[in-house]
Amino acid sequence: MFMKPTDIIQDKIKRLPKGYVFTYRDFINEVNVDFEAIVKYLNRLAEINIISKLSKGKYYKPEKTVFGTVNPDPKQVVKDLLIEDGKLIGYLTGISIFSELGLTTQLGFEIQIGRNTPKAFIKRKPYQISFILQKNKITTDNIKYLQLLDTLRLIKKIPDTTIVNSSKIIQLKLKNYSSDELKTILRLALKYPANTRALLGCLLENITDTFTLKNSLNPATKYQFNGLMNEFPNAINWNIK
Repeated sequence: MFMKPTDIIQDKIKRLPKGYVFTYRDFINEVNVDFEAIVKYLNRLAEINIISKLSKGKYYKPEKTVFGTVNPDPKQVVKDLLIEDGKLIGYLTGISIFSELGLTTQLGFEIQIGRNTPKAFIKRKPYQISFILQKNKITTDNIKYLQLLDTLRLIKKIPDTTIVNSSKIIQLKLKNYSSDELKTILRLALKYPANTRALLGCLLENITDTFTLKNSLNPATKYQFNGLMNEFPNAINWNIK
């Protein structure tokens, strides 16, 4: 039975999971029309609320509840910014994963992505997407360590908590890592700002050898982390006040 291109597109959309983000490229190999015709039809579906438009050329299948339409998962919103042509180019970090790490219960509409090259802020309704420059090579195996180091780097910006509480939670996580994992974290940390290295050293000092980390710091530089000295007396060893 012959199906019109519009019927093929609608049928595929029906089979997509709720919240799935897609573009015209998801249909180009299945319908015998050019991409402009596909985009035109997708825009028409968005106008009549069959699908929702995320940004130019990007759409998603909305999940509707009695409380309204559910926003797509952040990982779906930015998946094209994390993997390109099958290659890993970025990872969710910072504000995007604070709650996953148990550091805050506050969820917002800002997504942060770590990547090796600079990229300007973009918006995909309702999310605002910003980028953190990562100097280490990004691999599937080291993402969790980079996320933890990014969290230390941004610890003053974690909402609805304190530096001390966040440091305690992160230290507990560090204690669960193997000696090889800690060596990896220490190696990756050497490409982070000095205050991040100092804070990491303070949290790791009683867990593993931190000589290389200590040696990477200027002994004359002081680092400000409010309240840390009260709970971590060894902070003085890292010029933290």
